Amino acid sequence: MKAALFTLLACDTAIYLATGEPGQALDSTAWLTLLALFELENRLDRDARPSIARAIRAIRITATLAVGAATMIYAYEDEWLDAINSALWIAVVLLLEFEVRFPAAVAHQRLQFVAATSALYAALAALVLVWAWRGEWFDAYDAALWIAAFALIEMDVLRVFSREATMPDCSA
Repeated sequence: MKAALFTLLACDTAIYLATGEPGQALDSTAWLTLLALFELENRLDRDARPSIARAIRAIRITATLAVGAATMIYAYEDEWLDAINSALWIAVVLLLEFEVRFPAAVAHQRLQFVAATSALYAALAALVLVWAWRGEWFDAYDAALWIAAFALIEMDVLRVFSREATMPDCSA
């Protein structure tokens, strides 16, 4: 399933690079990079070489800056649906990062995190419906694909971290 989603998202990115506006091409490329890095980090051993971790961090920072730039381009070009979509995705990623970095804090406020995540995904789904209602089928399809991909990655990431949090400490 993941391979199919990544392939479809890569095709969408290629379409935006070939025919889209600069903001769309930048946005799609940056998000695809971030999604791939989330998946890579999820698969890497937690004790991976520091040079690999630094490289991933540098690429993530660059992709994150590109997402911010694309969001500003959308706002500047009065592409408000795209700007809102980007802002919602930034919020999703911030929540995911917080859940990964501070699992104990999240465990104490689990209901609030689930509610916030659900609200963000519901808002993203509403944008899919708005694009479809406006007849912007490729944008609706692309947005739905991103929701599916990120939901799948997020479930994997949280499963790995919850499994690690519940493992007994055998180092003593």
